[in-house]
Amino acid sequence: MLDPVPGARPATGLAARCARALLSPWSRFSLLVVVLLAAAATMLLLEPQRLLAADWPARLSGGTAVVLFGVVYGVCTVAFAPRPLLNVAAGALFGSQAGLAAALAGTVLGAGISFGLGRALGQDALRTLLRGRWLRAADGQLSRHGFRSMLALRLFPGVPFAAANYCAAVSRMGYPPFLAATGLGSIPNTAAYVVAGSEASSPTSPAFLAAMGFIVLTGIGAAVVAWRKRHRLPAE
Repeated sequence: MLDPVPGARPATGLAARCARALLSPWSRFSLLVVVLLAAAATMLLLEPQRLLAADWPARLSGGTAVVLFGVVYGVCTVAFAPRPLLNVAAGALFGSQAGLAAALAGTVLGAGISFGLGRALGQDALRTLLRGRWLRAADGQLSRHGFRSMLALRLFPGVPFAAANYCAAVSRMGYPPFLAATGLGSIPNTAAYVVAGSEASSPTSPAFLAAMGFIVLTGIGAAVVAWRKRHRLPAE
C-alpha cells in the first residue's frame, strides 16, 4: 500500500483555515468598507451628479434615457452622491412625471444594492457591536416594525439615505418590506425636488414655490420629531 503523501493533511488544513478566515464576518466587513471607500472616492473624483445635472448626452432621449438615468442614479446613491441634486437633475432633464419615475426607480435600486451589500458583508460583524442604547433601539425598531419604521424614515428626511440603508441591513428587517417602504416613503420628498428641478427656470411659479415650501416644512418636521423621540429612548 502506498504511504500518504507527506504534507497533504497540513496543506488541506491550511486551505480550510484560509477559507474560513476570508469568509469570516470581519473579513467580509473589511471588504464592505473597502468597496464603500472606493465608491465614495470615485464619486468625489468624477462627480457623477454633474454628468446627470449638466452633461447628460443630448442624443439620449425618451424611455431609454429615463431607464438609463434611473440605473446611473441608483449606482450614484451607492457611491454616496447626494440624492437631492440627483432629484433636481431628474426634473430638469425629463420634467416632473418622467423625472419622478426615473428618480424613484433609482432610489429603490440604490437602496436595494446598499441593503444587499450590508446584509451580505456587514450584518454578522456589526450585530456584535449593538450595545449602545441608540443602536439597540434602532435595531429593535427596524427588526420588529420594519415596514412602518422604514416608511417613517423615508418620509422624514432627517436620517441620511445611506445610513438608513445600512441600519436596515444590519437589523433583521426583510428585503421586501424594506424595498416597499423605500419606494412609498420616498415619493413625497423626491417629487418635491423633481418638481423644483423641472420648474427651476420659473422660480416664482406656484409649482416651484409649493415644492420648496414642502421641502422646508418636512425638514422642520423631521427636526421636531427627532428632538421629541430622543427623550423616549431606553436608558443604558
